[in-house]
Amino acid sequence: MSQNDLFKKVIAHSKEYGFIFQSSEIYDGLSAVYDYGQFGVELKKNLIKYWWDAVVYLNENVVGLDSAIFMHPKVWEASGHVSAFNDPLIDNKDSQKRYRADVLIEEYIEKQEAKINKEIEKASKKFGDSFDEEKFRTTNQRVINTQEKIENIRQRYVDALNRDDLAEIKKIIIDCDISDPVSGSKNWTDVRKFNLMFDTRLGSLSEEANKIYLRPETAQGIFLNFLNVQKSGRMKIPFGIAQTGKAFRNEIVARQFIFRMREFEQLEMEFFIRPGEEKEWFEHWKNSRMDWFKALGLEDSKLRFHDHDKLAHYAEAATDIEFEFPFGFKEVEGIHSRTDFDLGQHQKFCGKKLQYFDPDLNKSYVPYVIETSLGLDRLFLMILSASYCEEKNEKEDGKIEERVVLRIPDFLAPVKLAVLPLVKKDGLPDIARKIRDELKFTFNCHYEEKDSIGRRYRRQDAIGTPFCITVDHQTSQDETVTIRYRDNMVQERVPVNKLREIAEEKVSMKKILEKLNK
Repeated sequence: MSQNDLFKKVIAHSKEYGFIFQSSEIYDGLSAVYDYGQFGVELKKNLIKYWWDAVVYLNENVVGLDSAIFMHPKVWEASGHVSAFNDPLIDNKDSQKRYRADVLIEEYIEKQEAKINKEIEKASKKFGDSFDEEKFRTTNQRVINTQEKIENIRQRYVDALNRDDLAEIKKIIIDCDISDPVSGSKNWTDVRKFNLMFDTRLGSLSEEANKIYLRPETAQGIFLNFLNVQKSGRMKIPFGIAQTGKAFRNEIVARQFIFRMREFEQLEMEFFIRPGEEKEWFEHWKNSRMDWFKALGLEDSKLRFHDHDKLAHYAEAATDIEFEFPFGFKEVEGIHSRTDFDLGQHQKFCGKKLQYFDPDLNKSYVPYVIETSLGLDRLFLMILSASYCEEKNEKEDGKIEERVVLRIPDFLAPVKLAVLPLVKKDGLPDIARKIRDELKFTFNCHYEEKDSIGRRYRRQDAIGTPFCITVDHQTSQDETVTIRYRDNMVQERVPVNKLREIAEEKVSMKKILEKLNK
């Protein structure tokens, strides 16, 4: 299955099985806005809990916050979003399509890197075990020429972004012979800035003074409450403040399903530290966050760090944790060393001191900050992409049986177990419902009696349910049931009174958190 086909199937599966729906679909939808269905919302809640428990509960010096979406408009002047939160916009005159100019250039660079990887793959097959990739990269002329082209374009691109040189960005697009992905046209407009913030009005009047913004990130609410949390919680530096919540960006091009949306959810933590300790803490949180991803059981080759070519106006250092989606490696989480920019700016704009008195140093200072910023919707898409699997299994009679299964990590699964009566008679539904009612206080359980048992197994596989409990006629005789495991379809007979213990062992988040805590 090609990666493009895989992505299309993940999207279709998401709707068919109640994970994600197009927002306002009965009115033909709203671009880049989505609703989470009955199983999607459960998976989201589990992902948030996994993040919150690992970041807040495992760290005694990290606490939570829930700040407002609406904030004073000066917040965004101080943060630089009013003047600097822009993307470079370019239109194609023939197709009338709109693009981010920086993304066009980055995709061109990715294509050049793909050419190098193809050359390496061909050589590796040709020379087998004797192939030396490092030597090939430094001696093959095609690879050398392509790499030099990449470095030249990347340097021009970074320099242009740092200088805010929009004319140079367009020239790079022209020099690279980049065409419109839709029409193939190279008839481009000039590059111009596009501010990503949504604005609205507060109150019943329409004067300029009432103009406010939907927050484009959740971080600023944390900075505004730095002293409130520190003083009320008697927090001592280093300490962190974590928050989950909605953010809004008027993206130029919102695409790739829920990867880039105009309304999205962030899981962010700001960690306040002494100036001079930023390198140590940056490395700590960088490695800690990668460990968190690896604990999900993902292949190491699917995850990587990517250092930023161009730093944001607030950052001293920045790296992304990227996952290999069906459309390539893309950012899921960013780790940023924000220095004292944010607190310093708010201190300047509000006229109040936002400093911490350090009793160990006997002096006051504006703390530095290490930020971890995770996109919940991207994390959700990562789990779906990594979990989706199509299988063909040979049955005892020689027939080939096909199934689609979501191998979601058990502790994240939307439904932890399904209780299924074998038939809808002989009192089996009553027994099954009683079992479900006893377990529902501990797990999200699903009861289903419609269709054959095989069809019901397939539906549970498709939503990622780790266990199916089948109640049959033997259950009424010896109080045992059949438990069927999603991943290998193995079935075993177990006592009803052991179900909670068996399920807890498999789906508990505790074991994962204990590993992270070592």
